Amino acid sequence: MADYHPAVSRETETDPPLWFDVHLFVCTNRRPDGHRRGSCAARGGEALRDYMKARAKEMGLKRVRVNSAGCLDRCEFGPAMVIYPEGVWYRADTREDIDEILATHVRDKGRVPRLMLTEKDVPPGKEKG
Repeated sequence: MADYHPAVSRETETDPPLWFDVHLFVCTNRRPDGHRRGSCAARGGEALRDYMKARAKEMGLKRVRVNSAGCLDRCEFGPAMVIYPEGVWYRADTREDIDEILATHVRDKGRVPRLMLTEKDVPPGKEKG
């Protein structure tokens, strides 16, 4: 583990340091064609995840991990993704959207409001109560 460089301290003294500074989960869940909720994979989630992985590397972003995720339960708004440790959710449709998320959120520590999924973006029948 010679490459391991703790960057952020944890909440308590006993928590280990974060392994990655930024962890992006991109939904690549696939449902059957015609499913009432659709699926992120059918909307291009897999290709966008692949592009995001390559683009993050091209941009030289360090301590960033892009992973596939199963269903994130926001299918109607997909392709959906969530970025930790902040827990910010996005919908990305294009490579340009991915570029903007990587540059603005990951590199510059900002937000991309036009692509953010908020508490108002709740799948039908899944209202929080």
